[in-house]
Amino acid sequence: MIPVFTRPGPLKVRATKVERGPIRSLISTNGKVEPIQNFEAHSPVPTTIKKLLVKEGDHVSKGQLLLQLDDADLRSQAARAQAQMKAAQADQADLTGGGTHEEILTLESQLIKARSLRDDAQRNLEALKRLQQQGAASAGEVTQAQEALQRAEADTSLLEKKKKDRYSQPEVAKVTAQGAEAQAAYEAAEDALAKSSVRAPFDGIVYALPVKQGAYVQIGDLLLQVGDLSQMLVRSFVDEPEIGRLAPAQRIEVTWDAVPGRMWKGAVSTIPATVKLRGSRNVGEVTCTVDNHDLRLLPNVNVGVTVITAEHSGVLTLQREAVRMDDTKPYVYEVVDGRLKRRDIEVSLQNLTRVEVAAGLPENSVVALSSADTKPLTDGARVRIVP
Repeated sequence: MIPVFTRPGPLKVRATKVERGPIRSLISTNGKVEPIQNFEAHSPVPTTIKKLLVKEGDHVSKGQLLLQLDDADLRSQAARAQAQMKAAQADQADLTGGGTHEEILTLESQLIKARSLRDDAQRNLEALKRLQQQGAASAGEVTQAQEALQRAEADTSLLEKKKKDRYSQPEVAKVTAQGAEAQAAYEAAEDALAKSSVRAPFDGIVYALPVKQGAYVQIGDLLLQVGDLSQMLVRSFVDEPEIGRLAPAQRIEVTWDAVPGRMWKGAVSTIPATVKLRGSRNVGEVTCTVDNHDLRLLPNVNVGVTVITAEHSGVLTLQREAVRMDDTKPYVYEVVDGRLKRRDIEVSLQNLTRVEVAAGLPENSVVALSSADTKPLTDGARVRIVP
């Protein structure tokens, strides 16, 4: 018997090269677009749309009349509120002056009379005391004169106090509260009346107009939205584990599926100050401003957002699939003379497809990706590179 020894053929592997070029570290997420300068008009009261002077998409100028509500009820409310306010102001004037003109005159007259009676009682008492010393008046007459003087003094003191403190503290508080309430009602009525005529606060575009002329609207209903769409704010939502990679001024690229091939560029202007629950995600909000001079980017649309957290040019890069980990240390299998040779490497930037090789491999090195027949790669194994 002649033993026949068979030798396994080389392992078929796919491979790639270490190449020099740029690499970017990215955070990819979604975002929402909104105008930086935005105006919303809401109905101040339940009423109807009297006049609608614009349509959606119109360019408007600052101060231009856009919409008018039926303000007949508002004018009546403002008139009633004004009357109530004037009545409250009159009450407050009476409070400050000590009463109405008629009340003041009556009180003055009563006080003059009381003082006169007090003076007469004082003179009468002094006269009776002199007569008592002469034996011409009794002690009882003197006592009666003293009591009459005390009553006159008490009446005078009461009227003087009434003149000084015409109203009690509860009365003062009540009139003051009524005045404040009337003033607030008048200001609210005037504010609602002013809002019944909607004017553009700045030059912009009417981008939302959910109402029609003659339609009935409830209090708080949205009437229209105007924005300056030449500059847009993109509010993007970054998942919590990625927030630590963010920094102000990082470049941002914005894309919208409705305009394929178009990219809007900006920079991070604010980074998250807190984490919020958005659907099933814990996210931080990142904002940036993008130029929209051609008005292609519309308000309220959902966009794709890429934050460039770092970027290197002219460095050695490798397909991420080729890098393996052993106890947190990265390594690759380099193909040298038809065999696999393990190389420990150092990596820097990385993204979903490539990593930057900081040390451990020269340029144009050939590195194994994976076995073509699912067999494991091992150090020293004979290999044949296949497409």
